[in-house]
Amino acid sequence: MRVLVTGATGFVGRRLVPALLAAGHEVVALVRDADRYDAPDDVRVLEGDLLAADEVRLVTGPGETSAQPLGRWLAALDCDAAYYLVHSMGEDGDFAEADRRAATTFADAASAGGLDRVVYLGGLGEEGEDRSDLSEHLRSRREVGAILAAGEYDLTTLRAAVIVGAGSASFEIIRQLAARLPVMVTPRWVRTECQPIFVDDVVAYLVGVLDAPKTAGGTYDIGGPDVLTYEEMLRRTRRALGGRLYVVPVPVLTPRLSSGWVRLVTDVPDDLVDPLVDGLRTPVVVGDDAIREHVPVELTPFDEALAVALAGTDEGVDPPGERGAETPADPDDDAGDDPAAESGVSA
Repeated sequence: MRVLVTGATGFVGRRLVPALLAAGHEVVALVRDADRYDAPDDVRVLEGDLLAADEVRLVTGPGETSAQPLGRWLAALDCDAAYYLVHSMGEDGDFAEADRRAATTFADAASAGGLDRVVYLGGLGEEGEDRSDLSEHLRSRREVGAILAAGEYDLTTLRAAVIVGAGSASFEIIRQLAARLPVMVTPRWVRTECQPIFVDDVVAYLVGVLDAPKTAGGTYDIGGPDVLTYEEMLRRTRRALGGRLYVVPVPVLTPRLSSGWVRLVTDVPDDLVDPLVDGLRTPVVVGDDAIREHVPVELTPFDEALAVALAGTDEGVDPPGERGAETPADPDDDAGDDPAAESGVSA
């Protein structure tokens, strides 16, 4: 199958591309800056921005290299499916509006290009009818999913919580807090339940649904084998780093103060911190594990995933500290790098 990967330079995307190749698929990668992307052999690269999808250029592979609409390239390259791993957190301005425009443009292009399937990595915590309880980020993720679902193709949505791996913005917040604060005055959100999942397991699900036709048109929760509070994740991370964490809970700490606290202690970019911290108040636990009937991934326990992430040995990344806050290589890429971008996904 020939597959387009949007957000190919991001946290999830740069792991997904080689996994798809290993599974026997042909890959076309869409990136904003081809000069920053070291494409694997046999990967065709399209350079363009989903906010300006009429000006997409083929920079590798055979064929015309003049700028064309994305939908025309999808048809010309005979693509069968695509992964949508894009979000606009970390960009200046209204990220929700940028996400809305990008998703609309992509859905139109995918429909015009004749794609059969699209796979979207969204966020746990989106279920339910009451949007007032959702963070702005989760509301945006839900809206993106609805926009993509309106396209003329079968949409498969996977929803994840914190994705554990070097390069995940949400995991980097946890790592830096645990590394730098032996004593924490904690807000209420540290007692929120979360079902973190190792990035390799996310990639296995993403590849697996493409080869499972029964998942076409479905929405599935994905999570690791452990349900933990954020406090427990912080404690385990501190312990893995060789220390002990002392927690002093406080009854009141507003989201704004929580974000300020995280910005002070970590070097995760401000534009990522605010929506991520706001989303931490929403429980993100798998409600239905029906995906395992179709894609039986052997899930990685949190402590094992943590050890790999802290060592920076998960494929395609640098060790912690090599890239500052270890945010996605392109902030537009990956929905799968935050507590419910899932994330982001980072894309």
